Amino acid sequence: MAPEYPYYAVIFTSQRTDGDKGYGRMARKMEELASQQEGFLGIESARDSELGITVSYWDSLEAIQKWKDHAAHQVAQEKGRTEWYKNYKVRICKVERDYSFEL
Repeated sequence: MAPEYPYYAVIFTSQRTDGDKGYGRMARKMEELASQQEGFLGIESARDSELGITVSYWDSLEAIQKWKDHAAHQVAQEKGRTEWYKNYKVRICKVERDYSFEL
């Protein structure tokens, strides 16, 4: 079932540093924790050797801010800045509509 419009997408793009350094375990933990937060609607993620893209969906800007401020998420953010990412960018967008195709 699709969420009601409008909803919000947080687009996180990144380039990783070399080596895992606990990244995989933390990424799984953050996805699990995010999914338990009020206002969370879903997540999609893809990564190749150059670029990672994760899009999380939320019902409000307030829910996004609460997730950004969550203590465990802040620990992950700091490790990202100091160990896991060469660079990253966050974009927050309001989704007015969506559509899809499925064979």
